[in-house]
Amino acid sequence: MAFLKADLAACQGYANCVVGADDVFDLDDAGVVVLLTAEVAEADRARVEAAVRSCPVSALRLEDQ
Repeated sequence: MAFLKADLAACQGYANCVVGADDVFDLDDAGVVVLLTAEVAEADRARVEAAVRSCPVSALRLEDQ
């Protein structure tokens, strides 16, 4: 299982992550990323990894634990 981490101070609200995985990421009213889940199942890993990589300011990380 992998876990998501977000650097809220780095997020600039581009929403690329939301486009890539709208069931995992959202933006709040201020345009900052919201993690809808912290745990990523193996079945969803490739899709979520792509969404994490799409962040132009590298505000997201996916870590194995």
